[in-house]
Amino acid sequence: MVVEEGRVFEVPAPMENVHDGCHSPPVVVIEESHPQHHHHYPQNPPLQPQAVHYHHSEHPPPQQQHDEDSHSHQHPPPPEEQFLPSIRKMQMGRGGSSGCGERVRVLRRPNGDYSPRVISGKFGADQSERVHPYDLVEPMQYLFVRIVKARGLAHNESPYVKIKTTSHYVKSKPASHRPGEPTDSPDWHQVFAIAHNRPDSASSTLEISVWDLHSDRFLGGVCFDLSDVPVRDPPDSPLAPQWYRLEGGAADQHPGGVSGDIQLAVWIGTQADDAFPEAWHSDAPYLAHTRSKVYQSPKLWYLRVTVIEAQDLHIAPNLPPLTAPEIRVKAQIGFQSFKTRRASMNNHSASLHFNEDLLFVAGEPLEDSLIILVEDRTNRDPQLLGHIVIPVSAIEQRLDERHVASKWFPLECRGGDGCVPPGRGGGSYCGRIHLRLCLEGGYHVLDEAAHVCSDFRPTAKQLWKPAIGILELGILGARGLLPMKAQGPGKGSTDAYCVAKYGKKWVRTRTITDSFDPRWNEQYTWQVYDPCTVLTIGVFDNWRMFADTSDDKTTDCRIGKVRIRVSTLESNRVYTNSYPLLVLLRTGFKKMGEIELAVRFACPALLPDTCAVYGQPLLPRMHYLRPLGVSQQEALRGAATKMVAGWLARSEPPLGHEVVRYMLDADSHTWSMRKSKANWFRIVAVLAWAVGLAKWLDDIRRWRNPVTTVLVHVLYLVLVWFPDLIVPTGFLYVFLIGVWYYRFKPKIPAGMDIRLSHADAVDPDELDEEFDTIPSSKPSDLVRARYDRLRMLAARVQTVLGDFATQGERVQALVSWRDPRATKLFIFVCLLITVVLYVVPPKMVAVALGFYYLRHPMFRDPMPPSSLNFFRRLPSLSDRLM
Repeated sequence: MVVEEGRVFEVPAPMENVHDGCHSPPVVVIEESHPQHHHHYPQNPPLQPQAVHYHHSEHPPPQQQHDEDSHSHQHPPPPEEQFLPSIRKMQMGRGGSSGCGERVRVLRRPNGDYSPRVISGKFGADQSERVHPYDLVEPMQYLFVRIVKARGLAHNESPYVKIKTTSHYVKSKPASHRPGEPTDSPDWHQVFAIAHNRPDSASSTLEISVWDLHSDRFLGGVCFDLSDVPVRDPPDSPLAPQWYRLEGGAADQHPGGVSGDIQLAVWIGTQADDAFPEAWHSDAPYLAHTRSKVYQSPKLWYLRVTVIEAQDLHIAPNLPPLTAPEIRVKAQIGFQSFKTRRASMNNHSASLHFNEDLLFVAGEPLEDSLIILVEDRTNRDPQLLGHIVIPVSAIEQRLDERHVASKWFPLECRGGDGCVPPGRGGGSYCGRIHLRLCLEGGYHVLDEAAHVCSDFRPTAKQLWKPAIGILELGILGARGLLPMKAQGPGKGSTDAYCVAKYGKKWVRTRTITDSFDPRWNEQYTWQVYDPCTVLTIGVFDNWRMFADTSDDKTTDCRIGKVRIRVSTLESNRVYTNSYPLLVLLRTGFKKMGEIELAVRFACPALLPDTCAVYGQPLLPRMHYLRPLGVSQQEALRGAATKMVAGWLARSEPPLGHEVVRYMLDADSHTWSMRKSKANWFRIVAVLAWAVGLAKWLDDIRRWRNPVTTVLVHVLYLVLVWFPDLIVPTGFLYVFLIGVWYYRFKPKIPAGMDIRLSHADAVDPDELDEEFDTIPSSKPSDLVRARYDRLRMLAARVQTVLGDFATQGERVQALVSWRDPRATKLFIFVCLLITVVLYVVPPKMVAVALGFYYLRHPMFRDPMPPSSLNFFRRLPSLSDRLM
């Protein structure tokens, strides 16, 4: 239980609908802000302090305190009343003003309530105009108060500042004192951003008072009329702070206890103000875990360690006869560790040859060291033959496939058993190892899943190409979020913040506390180097702000995630949509609310330059010159994800490992029956066009529509008689198909699809299996049942693979003489066809074959044709399987 600002909140365990893995720290204090209306106002005259009348008490007036408490405990108002003005409409076209009266305009929504939708409203900016900052979000008016310092204060121990308006009451942190300065000159250097309603400011005042923290003694104050507060619009320079004389209240009984001046600045601005990110916000408590921040992923390198050979190793001489020693090299860097294969020995020398590459992920700053261990694993217990420590910062970097010189490194022993006495190098010599080391700057270190990657640039900046555009994201807000934690009997709360990731840049919005309909209205930009990339936006419930800063067990709960592919956005067009936030729980998928986003891909580059990107390789050059294996790349991706999570966890406020893993899809390749079914249906959907074409041809062969069949005969004759028209006719047909499907193109960027993910009809036991840990934490009988089910599924897959292999082996059997009679018949038919094609004109052959294929059903035999029967009788290798 925590008491702050006269409010007591108790946070018990989370409710039943909270995502698994969330914890319940016991404390928090939340100061709720009132919804505000936003307008634009002209510049006001300079700020003048007014007469000061204070009540010498720690809390605001009773009526105000009661209003704040009742406001914080009442149910949130309806969206129509709580969020005004309505979100502006991002133009979908110049003529898109017909739907201004509707709040939400629903388009084609195959998934019902779980599909993205367009947000309608008013939006006045022309898309063709120059891009202005913060034009994708609704401007929010804030009253900014910058408290700098004071001088000449009356005697006190630790002063702090109270700021009070009609609807808000906040306190600053205790002051600090500069070294060498008197104690009556404290420093704060703190900025407050208080939600501001301009129409109510005509009769409102701002009271700023200084108090002693330990004795609650009033030290003086100053009062301002809010109607005289100036308005600052960036890119105006910051407002200069001024000195104001501290005055006492009308009922002050100690006139000698008030003295000194306070330096401050007061102005009205929006979230575009420079002071906004670091300011204390009235809709979030003053905690480090609620700040809006921009993060950068660490610069990652691939470290290639080529183990060539080793010499002069002190191998145990008492080996059994005809037993070769098993010598392996183990390389470690941080938490990564890899071993080479068994070394091969040369009979003509005492060298042990490996010739194997080991790849690691190294992150800047390159402070780690590479540890090379040579081990003898001939016996059950491995024996260390020598080791060497190499700083990663001393390893050579390369940008292309140029050759890097190899080096001999002397090995050192730990204890000295069997080692040569120390030489000039100062260490015990016990052999040497031949290595080639380099940091690969020509690769892109994957930390995301390849199908949702947001960046393909190589590590080395020298290889980067110019950006082709700018991606702008306006995070407007969320609606209808479910309660994620319990705040009292029968009342839940959600403290939501949003994280967006694209390329190396991560952004985090401020946390809006105790709100199911938070409004962030924050805008961010990224440079786009490749349009075929994906922007990821996730919404989380903040639990870390309740816990101790040293508590690493507290995790933030996921609310949902949205992905937007940049290539699906038209250039210089604004999309404003509401996306459902869907999460998959053990009980099934659940809609946690909706997030409202505004996205624009500003592409000022010329069209040929932008389109040229589509003809370039997706990955850097080194990925094709020296490709990495699939399993190796996946292992390196896991290490990169862990390094990024560790780097961002050290920031302030930190991004937890659970947030980073969720944003990077770290578990995208884990086994799931649901994902297997989804991929199977994706394959079926891809092959659906071929199945439809086969059905259409079968209908023509069966003369189910005689008119269509006759027209196909005529078209076939034309193409046979004029074969030069075949290729252009095919491309013309594809062109017409593309034009026809233009009317069905997506109107908005797609979000998560529950049907494509096969989440709307998934079995609960399959979901429980998907969320199970590795190794399994379930009872043995349940694991046995799942294993039997997996075996049955694998048996069907095994049968399908066997059928594919059988068909390929039958094709090979045509000329492999595994069946002599069948091969004789096949080569004789090939000779006969060759003679016929040499004698008969090819057009006559094509017409005969086409008309034979399209013959009327009355001339057909219902039994399979002879050619198919011949192929099915060909032998395969399946009869040789054990």
